[in-house]
Amino acid sequence: MTGAVDFDALYDAFNARDIEAVLARLDPDVMWPNGWEGGMLYGRDAVRDYWLRQWAAIDPSVTPMGHTIEADGRTAVHVRQVVRGLDGAVLSRGDVIHVYRIMSGLIRSMEIRGGRG
Repeated sequence: MTGAVDFDALYDAFNARDIEAVLARLDPDVMWPNGWEGGMLYGRDAVRDYWLRQWAAIDPSVTPMGHTIEADGRTAVHVRQVVRGLDGAVLSRGDVIHVYRIMSGLIRSMEIRGGRG
């Protein structure tokens, strides 16, 4: 079962560091990739802790450029990602794909795919 997620609002909340607004869109038992340190995270609390650690060390921003629906029903969001150091220097930039499984209107899982650099 799927439901609608407003991805523009999701990414706006992430970029504004409105962690509670983002977490509210996640299933309590979400499976989330740790794209910064590696591995997977399980549950909202783990995702919160991860983002707080990440934001204390780097300043990532992501802008959705469009999305498609995959054959299995997941939503692939094409994003432009810019990672800055806390001093504002650009550390990396490029396009990646975030693939979401939505269940009952909440994000159940997310996958990061390498994209166009």
